[in-house]
Amino acid sequence: MMEARSPFLDTIFLLRNSGSMTVFSNLQEISKKEEQEAGAYFETEFEKEQLEFLSAGIHYQQEAAVWGAKVLYHSAQLYLIRENTAKDLDKLIPKLKINPDVSSILSADLSLRFLPQITSVLQAADPNDPLVKILEDILTKFHYSGIGYQLNLEKVNWEKELQDKTYRKLYLERIVEKKAYALAEIPYINQLLMAEFGLYKEVFWKELKIITEENE
Repeated sequence: MMEARSPFLDTIFLLRNSGSMTVFSNLQEISKKEEQEAGAYFETEFEKEQLEFLSAGIHYQQEAAVWGAKVLYHSAQLYLIRENTAKDLDKLIPKLKINPDVSSILSADLSLRFLPQITSVLQAADPNDPLVKILEDILTKFHYSGIGYQLNLEKVNWEKELQDKTYRKLYLERIVEKKAYALAEIPYINQLLMAEFGLYKEVFWKELKIITEENE
């Protein structure tokens, strides 16, 4: 178990274990040591979750996991601390330097799954907040973490996006968990869901309509 030694580590640990988050009164630099400790913690968490989706082709991606945690942490702090921060948004919410693949998507999701709630709070406070646009862009790129949050995913090629069987299974499961109608009613995804539900569609999601290209 990771001991809480810093605002960054304490925040991530608390969120992962209790679903709550501590917001501190000042923004602090995240040290390399903290990043390393967070990376080791997330590796353990990833291995726990990986027991549910054993796949030789999916592995822990530390850079993506730590990046996702930094995005989440700074986004939460910026909800309360905004004085003189506009010029530093790109530094506080950095871009991931690697191209997303299934491993990096699932590694970043250890933290990014909590980002939609923070984005919603920020948007409610100020719809024109530039931080909201930055976070929505991240969620659009890592939309597995944004399932249930309204995103513009019209450009996604779903057959290509969900070609990995394990990722497809996880994606469908989260759609059902979040009751994400906007995604579930996309014809291709709807077809996949109906195939998964089989004869038990009424049990899994009674209200979901069966969609075809014709009644789209």
